[in-house]
Amino acid sequence: MTPELCNEVELMQEHEEILRKRAELLQQMEAQHQHQKAKRKQQAARSKAAQERNARLLQDMKKMEDDLRKQPLLHPDVITLQTRYWASVEQKLPEWEPFLLGKGPAPTEAGSRSPGKRPHNPSPRNTKARGLPPRPPRHPAV
Repeated sequence: MTPELCNEVELMQEHEEILRKRAELLQQMEAQHQHQKAKRKQQAARSKAAQERNARLLQDMKKMEDDLRKQPLLHPDVITLQTRYWASVEQKLPEWEPFLLGKGPAPTEAGSRSPGKRPHNPSPRNTKARGLPPRPPRHPAV
């Protein structure tokens, strides 16, 4: 073979290699483009769903605000009691937090008791010792 012919064959092989690589790159670019297109489509669908959800939430909030405006206001004594209750809850929360999180036992205080219960004092049963009038006698059922 002549040197020009060898050179021509090499150039043709390089040209074919370049064309092959170009075709590969075009195929990769097309796949990447399709992938990005699909991602944009998914993102658009998620965005639309989020907008619809937010619109529903906003409507619900407006409805609740309207309902709250329609309700009569609470008596000031009730508001005071609520305020004191939540202040008490906030005050006691640090000592109850481990129990509420399931990480420890319920806190106990030596002098604590339920607010509705009176302490149990064993007292005499007869009414005179307590300064009460005597009970009426029981009548047998006839």
